[in-house]
Amino acid sequence: MGSATTQALTASNAALDAASGVDLGVAGELFAAARALADTSALSGALADWGASPEARAKVVADVFAPLQSATRSLLQAVVSQRWSSADDLVDAVEELAVRAAAGADASSDVEGELFQFGRVVASDPRLELALGSRLGDASEKGRLVESLLGSRASAAATLIASSVVQRPRERRVRELLARAERIVAASRGRKVARVTSAVPLSSAQTDRLAKLLAAKYDSEVSVNTVIDRDVVGGVRVQIADDVIDASVATRLNDLRQRLAG
Repeated sequence: MGSATTQALTASNAALDAASGVDLGVAGELFAAARALADTSALSGALADWGASPEARAKVVADVFAPLQSATRSLLQAVVSQRWSSADDLVDAVEELAVRAAAGADASSDVEGELFQFGRVVASDPRLELALGSRLGDASEKGRLVESLLGSRASAAATLIASSVVQRPRERRVRELLARAERIVAASRGRKVARVTSAVPLSSAQTDRLAKLLAAKYDSEVSVNTVIDRDVVGGVRVQIADDVIDASVATRLNDLRQRLAG
């Protein structure tokens, strides 16, 4: 991510935090705008063009997205008034804003946890992942498939996010899309996400203790999502973003074998 995009994303998120009237309807429109930008390179390129004035880019938004709510258009204008390193970064930013807007509109729900669980469902079913990730097929049908799978088992925000991101994967795997959305939701709520892999389920007390230890290490509240993998043998493997803490028996045995072989 370029420095221009980093600053632009910070400013765009600040605009969302300051906005009023942002509900799931606005979030849905932001997702639709992100898809339109991804589908039309001429449009996303024009809105990311540093050579055009912010006022000119804002007018394009007003003209192209006139049917959308005023709150949605205002947020889009805030986004395009920034300098982005690339048109792709602009599209990613609108999608991120949509995820944040959905999470903020449903603040009482465990949205990141629900996205994690659905990601596990997708990862465990190759046919489902292929159906959702394929370039073939109607995008809106993929969204409706996700809605039917989640039904009443997930919050409105998690359902909106999951059903929206699968419609325009843009060369990304579905599980990666869901994991990114999960991280965005957690970050918007001041948390980090820890993926904990162990051979056996952790008790509530163990999970709470691990969350407190990680919170102290990272100086941030941490959401712990657990994955069971019998190959771990014992101990746990913790991943937070790019950081990996591997205290599994399998890893220690593998290290020992490598030292003996070396």
